[in-house]
Amino acid sequence: MKDFANRKKFKKNISKNRQAFSSRKPDANTISKKTIAYLLLTSVCFVVVAFFYFKTDVVSIKPKNLGNSVTINFPTSLINEGILIESQSPDQKPLLCEYFVQVGAYGNKKYALEAENMLKSEIQNISINGVYSSSNPGKLLHSVISGPYENRSAASNAKEKITKKGFDPRLRTSCEQT
Repeated sequence: MKDFANRKKFKKNISKNRQAFSSRKPDANTISKKTIAYLLLTSVCFVVVAFFYFKTDVVSIKPKNLGNSVTINFPTSLINEGILIESQSPDQKPLLCEYFVQVGAYGNKKYALEAENMLKSEIQNISINGVYSSSNPGKLLHSVISGPYENRSAASNAKEKITKKGFDPRLRTSCEQT
């Protein structure tokens, strides 16, 4: 009868000197010790040649001490506590300025009303004006503005109150000659 399953019992040759893990590739692809020694020797030679050729001196790489030599010149008339005040010429009309604080500009009126309601208790004279965007022509923005204030100090005080409420206000000035 023919054995189709190849169930013949073969005795395996057990070799005691055989390595457990071995590569089937030949050892020709490894770098020899001579090649490594040659590469190290040539790199050392290049370093020595570069050191003498470029005349590298470690002492010359120290930083130089540089001192500040700032001289401030100012008019000698200020030594005697003199104050220079510029006055307007008689034919020039004085300026009448009004100061405003712009809380923000909103594309949606709902947000402008919300900002106005948040600030009504702290700030007087707060209003919403419709302005058109300069960066995006034709787009209507709702600008929340506080003022007018009679001087820059009052506007700065209002700006500080608005900043404490969490906004980023801008100081605006409108001047006209009288």
